[in-house]
Amino acid sequence: QVQLVESGGGSVQAGGSLRLSCAASRYIYIIGCMTWFRQAPGKEREGVAGTYTTGGTTYYADSVKGRFTISEDTAKDTLHLQMDSLQPEDTAMYYCAATDVFCGVNWDLVRLYNYWGQGTQVTVSS
Repeated sequence: QVQLVESGGGSVQAGGSLRLSCAASRYIYIIGCMTWFRQAPGKEREGVAGTYTTGGTTYYADSVKGRFTISEDTAKDTLHLQMDSLQPEDTAMYYCAATDVFCGVNWDLVRLYNYWGQGTQVTVSS
């Protein structure tokens, strides 16, 4: 079992930055994959950025490449998402998720993840 707790959401203007954090209840380096998802009202949940914690491989959605950076702090068992150049279309509830298996090309498949945080809201105004 893994408990995940997100923090760091908030409201910013377009072009601003936020840093999300996801604190895990056990060593993240032995978790298969950890991924940030987001869900805007009326839309499906989508993968934003993921990482295979053991191997260090990272994955990004095309819409956030070059703007978002996922990173791990293994000393604190925390996953981060640095979000720069935020745009109104980035507005959503952001969720941290984890799975015990290797994700690879399926890193953004929602049903692959069996552990989820409660979410943190990100709102970007124009």
